[in-house]
Amino acid sequence: MASSDFWQKLSAMRAVAPAWEGGAGVAAPRRGRGASRLWMAADGLTILGAVVAATLLELRTGLVAGARYFWHGRLIHGRSMGLLLALLCGFAAVLILTSRRLNLYAPLRLTGHLREQTLTLQACFTSGLLLTGTLYLLHANDIPRGLVLLTIALVTVGLSLRRFFYRILLYHRYDRGVDTRNVLIVGAGREAEALRQHLENMRHLGYRFKGFVELAGGGSGLEGLFQQARRHFVDEIFFTAGSERGVVQKALEEARRQGVDLRLVPDMWDGLAWNSAIEYIGEFATIPLHCGRVPELGLVCKRVFDLVFSALVLVVLSPLLGVIAAAIKLDSPGPVFYSSERIGKKGRMFRCTKFRTMVADAERRRAEIMHMNERDGVLFKVTKDPRVTRLGQVLRKYSLDELPQFWNVLKGEMSVVGPRPPLASEVKEYKLSHLKRLDVTPGITGLWQVQGRQDPSFASYVSLDVTYIDNWSVWLDFKIILRTIAVVLAGTGA
Repeated sequence: MASSDFWQKLSAMRAVAPAWEGGAGVAAPRRGRGASRLWMAADGLTILGAVVAATLLELRTGLVAGARYFWHGRLIHGRSMGLLLALLCGFAAVLILTSRRLNLYAPLRLTGHLREQTLTLQACFTSGLLLTGTLYLLHANDIPRGLVLLTIALVTVGLSLRRFFYRILLYHRYDRGVDTRNVLIVGAGREAEALRQHLENMRHLGYRFKGFVELAGGGSGLEGLFQQARRHFVDEIFFTAGSERGVVQKALEEARRQGVDLRLVPDMWDGLAWNSAIEYIGEFATIPLHCGRVPELGLVCKRVFDLVFSALVLVVLSPLLGVIAAAIKLDSPGPVFYSSERIGKKGRMFRCTKFRTMVADAERRRAEIMHMNERDGVLFKVTKDPRVTRLGQVLRKYSLDELPQFWNVLKGEMSVVGPRPPLASEVKEYKLSHLKRLDVTPGITGLWQVQGRQDPSFASYVSLDVTYIDNWSVWLDFKIILRTIAVVLAGTGA
């Protein structure tokens, strides 16, 4: 569900500007060093795969004259192995460096599909030309030229296809509102309107327009601008022509503090954007003044772990899941699963599934026990909740009711570790500072679950989640998982 629908459902405060519009609010991080290295490694693996494919193709079909004699004779006996490995490593290094020079590791939204394919062909042609030239200079006549050309051709095809299919996958995610970036446009002139139409018409860019904001002279209104940016999970703010230099400077300082990216549409030079590269968003030239860095490689590792760990849990514990489902049906009337609408990353709504631990009409009876609430603020917790079934008490004690949420992890709606996904009624009571909990994917377990679960304070609840977000690492996730296992085995989850 779109984040604008999310705020409508929560009856949020009206925006400063009148033009707030929909768009799913899951942000895609800017590609930094970690992502560039990941793509370099992917190119290296593609090159290795092309070399293996060329070898197998030649051995099976004999396409290249003299190649079989090379593989079974000279190479096997070691006379050409060192030279061949050196040439392949040099070819891979030159190709990766050339691709980097051509900005093929930049975010995909900054390069069109045809442009990317053209640059890929250019990088492969340049690297292949250097490889064949080196062979000529070294007089390496024992290495078949046909085999070299076949390898270069397969590398070119492999890189082009990999980039093509990844772009198609990314566009499909954009269409579903996943990995998009929310933007505000400061200004209301022709440039601002043209930029809005451009972003909305070119959906493959992955941007979702969230509204116009006009600032008064002297920078008044900046506080409201960043409040709207926080409330609508804005990732980038575009300043169009007409904004005062001092206002943009103040906005830049605040953007750095709040971790929001800031861009200028040209006509804003005057020294502020000196030494800043121009990046094209579709056909619009922009000047990035501040771009936040995200540990992309670590997040990729986190997602891979989520997929592998969740799949293993669901497969290994499938007999236990079946037994629990049957026991719930026998214990009390009602469905096996309980599903509720929760708020995920950037305000995206999803249905969170658990084993049912309460009577079927538990929601209707909630008002009857509100006076028994043991938590403060927006949280609700009753230790001896009369709505909990006998089996439900056991499931809660050992956190077994949470097991179906591994399916939410597989779908990408949750992670194994992260802040717990709140209810819409809870988020409605949040202050702006509390919304930081929604900057990351919610999890099945988290720092609060293993460190402050018995603390009734909502401030402690938020503080531990914010601490987790600010200090996140793969190692921290691993430690939380180990401590969660200890909590589950101790039976203190109720």
